[in-house]
Amino acid sequence: MVISRQRLLDLVDRMRVAMPAEVREAIDVLEKREELLTQAQEEAARLIAKAQAEVEERIKESEVAKAAQERARQILQEAQERAQALVRESEEQARARLDEAQETARQQIQEADIYALQKLQQLEQQLEQFLTTIRKGIEAMEQRADSRS
Repeated sequence: MVISRQRLLDLVDRMRVAMPAEVREAIDVLEKREELLTQAQEEAARLIAKAQAEVEERIKESEVAKAAQERARQILQEAQERAQALVRESEEQARARLDEAQETARQQIQEADIYALQKLQQLEQQLEQFLTTIRKGIEAMEQRADSRS
C-alpha cells in the first residue's frame, strides 16, 4: 500500500493539532483559578469592610466595644481562612488539570510518533522493493547489452 507523502504529512499535522485542546483546557483552568482568586479577594474585602463597619458601630456603644472588636477579628480571620482555602483548592485543581493535560499531550505525541514511524518503515520497505526491481531491470538491460556486443 503506497501512501502519498502529502497524505502522511496531513495525518501527522492533524495529530499535532489535536494536542493543543488539552493545553487550552489547562489555560482555562488557570483562568478559572485567577477568577476564583479574584472572587475570594473580593469576598474577603467585603467581609473585611463589613467587619470594619461593624467595629466602628460597636465602638460607639461603650459597653459592647470589646465584643465588637472580637467579632470583627473573628470575621476577619474567617475571611482570611476561607480565602486561603479557596486559593489552595484552586491551585490544586489547576495543577491536577495541567498534569492531566501534559500527560494526555505526551501520550498523543507518543502515539503520533509511533504511527509516523510505522508509516516511514512501510515506505522504506516499498522503496527497497522499488530499488530491487530497478536493480534487476538494470542488470537485465546490461546483460542484453553485453550479449549484443
